[in-house]
Amino acid sequence: MTQTITARHLITDIGSVEFAVLTITPEGTIGEIYSDPRSLHDEHTTLTAAFLDVHTHGAMGHDVMSASPADLGEMQRFLASRGVAHYLPTTVTAPVDATLRALESLADAIEAGPRDGEAQPIGIHLEGPFLSHAKRGVHPPALLQPPSIELFDRFHAASRGYIRLMTIAPEPNAASASSGPWALDPGPSPALDLIRHAAALGVKISLGHSNATAAETLAAIDAGATSATHTFNAMRPLDHREPGVLGIVLDDDRLFAELICDGVHVEPPVVRLWLKSKSEFRAILVTDAMSAAGMPDGDYMLGQFSVSVANGRAQLKEDIAAGKETLAGSVLTMDRAVANLQAFTHAPLGVATRLASHNPAAMLGVPVLTRLAPGSVANLNRFDEQGRLIATYIRGREV
Repeated sequence: MTQTITARHLITDIGSVEFAVLTITPEGTIGEIYSDPRSLHDEHTTLTAAFLDVHTHGAMGHDVMSASPADLGEMQRFLASRGVAHYLPTTVTAPVDATLRALESLADAIEAGPRDGEAQPIGIHLEGPFLSHAKRGVHPPALLQPPSIELFDRFHAASRGYIRLMTIAPEPNAASASSGPWALDPGPSPALDLIRHAAALGVKISLGHSNATAAETLAAIDAGATSATHTFNAMRPLDHREPGVLGIVLDDDRLFAELICDGVHVEPPVVRLWLKSKSEFRAILVTDAMSAAGMPDGDYMLGQFSVSVANGRAQLKEDIAAGKETLAGSVLTMDRAVANLQAFTHAPLGVATRLASHNPAAMLGVPVLTRLAPGSVANLNRFDEQGRLIATYIRGREV
């Protein structure tokens, strides 16, 4: 039976509709969108596209590297309750055999298709093992691998082609003479070879966990990189004489750039700098959530590492004992990231939600995934006047 969903405002990727009425087909798609003040049942609320999280490791005590189908179902129901309709389960550096098993299992989950009331995995984000030792974060140093087309192809085959995004550190390499004022003479670069190879297979490349110079970063963009992983975190810091990977990420309009907007990983003034640099069309909100998301404070695992979670901070336990602070993912949810962005930057709701929906879809090359138009799947979020998420609809049904 056809139903209707109404709101005072509807914000889409191309504009807005006042006094919006959406008819929803029995298949969960949008039939019509029109304006009719007489049909308004939900006054003062705003509808937007549901979220797409391209970087999340787990939730509800479950890590995507080892989650069973039942575990993933619980995690996906939690994600949907926080406004997420689609996501990329994200790996962490592990032994090769463990990574292969995880990729096979996640491919099974993707091929199982959408399930009622759950966020849907639409591909895999391979984070590691092709990362920098200098900026490895919580990725185990003994398990990091040099860039290898042969090993990537094993991962790609195990995933049955569902790796949509890969984080890689592009160093050491050299930029071409045309890349800019920091260019070096080109030389052999397994990282650039792997970037070109993966990009040719349709995998989007994100630069991260990197100590790359400006020249190395520019070379990676020329080779096909399209995004940056959790900007500012696990990156060579900005220097006025050597901009490094961070300087190029902020300056080069060819790159999208992720950010973990929890107020822990990046301070509010730096969030504002990031948004000004990348604009509302190239900035992407991610959670980088670990298994502790949605769970009480305590001890959890991220890959092979024990993590202590307290007061919204997830830290590597072995470093706490040594008096160091190493952040190990987050316990952030996407609705909280959107709320934080509005609070930190005073961005309007339409901008904040774009960063969590349309921008990641555009980066992946699937803008239709979050489009709200006749024929689109009715994945929607409803916000109150204060910009707080109050309802989510997956395929037209309220979660």
